[in-house]
Formats: sequence, structure tokens, C-alpha cells
Amino acid sequence: MTAKIQTVYTCSNCDAQSPKWLGRCPECGQWGTLEKAQVVKKKKGSEKVGAPAGQVQSLADMSDEQLARLPSTMGEFDRVLGGGIVPGGLILLGGDPGIGKSTLILQIGGQLAESGKEVLYISGEESGSQVKGRFERLGLKAANLKFLGETDIDVIASTVREHRPDFVVLDSIQTIHSSEVDGDPGSVSQVRTATGQLVALAKELNVPIVVIGHVTKEGSVAGPRSLEHLVDVVLYLEGDQHHAFRILRAVKNRFGSTNEVGVFDMRQSGLQEVKNPSEIFLSERKSSQPGSVVTVVVEGSRAFMVEVQALVTRSNFGYPQRRAVGFSLNRLQVLIAVLIKKAGLFLGNQDVHINVAGGFRVNEPAVDLAVCLAIASAMKNKPLASDMVVFGEVGLGGELRSVSNVEKRLEEVKKMGFTQVIMPQMKLLESPKNLAIIHSGTLGDILRESV
Repeated sequence: MTAKIQTVYTCSNCDAQSPKWLGRCPECGQWGTLEKAQVVKKKKGSEKVGAPAGQVQSLADMSDEQLARLPSTMGEFDRVLGGGIVPGGLILLGGDPGIGKSTLILQIGGQLAESGKEVLYISGEESGSQVKGRFERLGLKAANLKFLGETDIDVIASTVREHRPDFVVLDSIQTIHSSEVDGDPGSVSQVRTATGQLVALAKELNVPIVVIGHVTKEGSVAGPRSLEHLVDVVLYLEGDQHHAFRILRAVKNRFGSTNEVGVFDMRQSGLQEVKNPSEIFLSERKSSQPGSVVTVVVEGSRAFMVEVQALVTRSNFGYPQRRAVGFSLNRLQVLIAVLIKKAGLFLGNQDVHINVAGGFRVNEPAVDLAVCLAIASAMKNKPLASDMVVFGEVGLGGELRSVSNVEKRLEEVKKMGFTQVIMPQMKLLESPKNLAIIHSGTLGDILRESV
């Protein structure tokens, strides 16, 4: 006897296994989700069935032709993907409810259809009349856009094989179910099975497929990152529903960089590309206001400028409050400690609030100096020069550290008409003209000279 049948209990929500039945899953915490299953366990040394050997190729003999990408007609979307949509790739687009995921993909599908491509829009959430109404509100007209209202993955796969469209959209993966596995639509087992079939379908027909996925409370798509390792590209559409700007980021991209971002403006007619984010983010800035500092950030191959705002008020409670919007709260705590210890600012009884205007979130260390100067400016109620830009990393000793892509940052500063820059001491390949650069080694020196 070479095999033994073993009974296990599998969670229908997260696929966790247990040797005995439990009322609550020990992994995901859901009640009543453990179901009985039987698996065949082979004994060690049992005879294995042989498989045919695969064909091995030398990388040196393979063709290095570039992938023939499909332009999406939206430059910001193509920028994030690395130059366009790759045929045979499966793209997962996630984001908060109401952020504009379906609107973005419907616009791209409509514009591709207008250019002559056959687009298949599959929806398990909306009827054809609802999609048509939203399509017309966006001002799109296309005869090549087809609609399929279906939730069975087998029917979807058969339809795609029969029509062989140039572009497929599936909204959303949580509504799709497969008869091969048990569980309700949206469960981890159902979602993973359906996604696996879509990956195989995209590779078989060499057709690009975009799948929309809902985001959970923890911020991951369709459960604890259960899909991100299956697909080729993972995109997140970010933004605040109270702001008009939307940021498209790639957290995984097998065909390009994950450092690029796309900026969109949400309007009544849909998402509009923002070609010059610096001009948009600084359009409502008041230059003579204390606590307002302009900095320049780099995302991928582009640099753009944002406004960092600070508000410092005396605390009414025993413990001062620290709040940050668009900036890391932990990093803010560190910078406040440096300002107190190394720059002599007394912030122990002051509430500090930081905001990156426009709803944009910055993560790079080059924003440290701008945050520190904004806090000092708000604390002393003294505005900085209106034509000044600040960037640089701040160390724990109060020293200023160099940052990357300095030439790209300075080029953006000049393009936007600013004339002064405060930055760390760094070697430049070429000294910029008509731009006064202020170097300093410590944070304390900068505060004494500028604020």
C-alpha cells in the first residue's frame, strides 16, 4: 500500500487547514468556515509516475525583441505600466470603494474601442444598461465595446476564447465563482481559482486582461495578498474622496518599474490626466503664509513639487498631539525629536500638525528638511521666501544628508520659476544658471539663516 487517505478540515475563507474541526478558524478568525475534506498522502519511498522532460533553451539563443505593447491612449496609465499594456499580461487594479477604478478602466476600454480595438467588458456587479449609462456620461461612443454580464468563470473563459478580443476587463474578481471549488464568491479559494484560470487564459490567447479587485480594511486586495503573487501587474488607485486628485501606483510589475506614478484629476467627465502635477499642487498656495514650504519629490522618472504645511499650537492637554496627513507619523515624531535636541526648538508643549496639500502622500527622505522648516516657520510665525524650494534628508544628529536625482529636482525647480534652493552639500555635474543654491551641513544652521 503506497498511499493513505487522511481527513483534514479546510477553511473556506482563507484555505487554512486543521487536523480537527474547530468552531473558529485559527488563521482568519471566521466562525463556522472549517469544512471536512480528504487528501491522499503518499508514503515515503512510494513509486512516482514519471513526466516527460521539458524543452530547455539557452538564454543567449533567445530573441531579445521588445514586447509589442498596446498603448492605452492614456499616457499616465502607460507610464505606470512601463510603456503600455503587454499582451498576455494579467493586471490587477485595486483601490478603495468609489475611488474611480471602474471609471478609469471604462475610459481606457472606450478609447481603445474608438481606436478600432475590440474590447470585452465583463461585469458581475452591474447590468448592461447601467454600464451603458455610465459609458455615455463619460462622453464615449464606440461600437467595438462588447458587454458580458456573467459570474461563472467557465462561461467567461469560453466567451473570451470564442470572440478573441484585443482587450478584456473584468469587474470585479470578488463576484466570480468557479464550480471546481466550494465556497461563496469572494472567498479566498474562489478568488484564487478564478484568477488562476484567467492567468492561463491570458497566456493562451495572448490577450491582456484587467481585473478589478476590492480592497479590504487592511488595505490588501481580496484578502491577505492572496492574488498579488498570481498576476503580472498590481496597480493601486489612491486618493482622498474629498480631493479631486488620484494617484496610480504599481506595487508589482513584471514588465517595468514599480517607481512610476500616474496623476489624475477626477472630474464629472471622468479621470483626466495631469501632465504637470507641480502646477496643480501649487495652484492654491499662499506664499506669505507661515508654515508653508515647497519641496520637490521624485517618483520614478518624473519630479514634481508639492506644498508641505505645518501648524504648531500650544497644547491644551498634558501630552502634545502629533498629526500627519500625507506624511509618515513615525517619521514626524523622529524629526520633532531632532528639532528639540539639535535645533533648540521647544516643542514639548506644542501640538504639531503636518499636511501635504492636494491629497498626495510622500514617502521619500528628501522631504525631511521641508517638514522641519515648515514646523520652525509655524512655530516662529515667520514665513519663508516665496521663491524658495527645500529638499534634503535630516539625520538623527541634525546633519543634512544627500538625496538622489538632484539634477532632476533642480530642473523642475527652474521650470516652475523658483530662484532659491536649500539643499545638502552635494557635488553637481553642472551648476544651474539663475538659481541660487544655499548649502549647509546642519539643520541648526539652516534654521538660523532662513527662519
